[in-house]
Amino acid sequence: MESGPAIFAGTAFVVFGAGLLVWTAARVLHRAPVAHGVNPAAAVAFATTFGAVCVTLGVWCFGRI
Repeated sequence: MESGPAIFAGTAFVVFGAGLLVWTAARVLHRAPVAHGVNPAAAVAFATTFGAVCVTLGVWCFGRI
């Protein structure tokens, strides 16, 4: 019964984090800006870190099941 919210949260975190990492990689490979009006190196670093944190948090939620 309590595993339902952990599965939902884990799925949401993993999907969002993986999507953010794929989107950031695609933008970098096409030499397109990751965020408009922001230093490109800072935008890539922040997006990559945030995506990795979300994936890690999702895996942690799945470990709590």
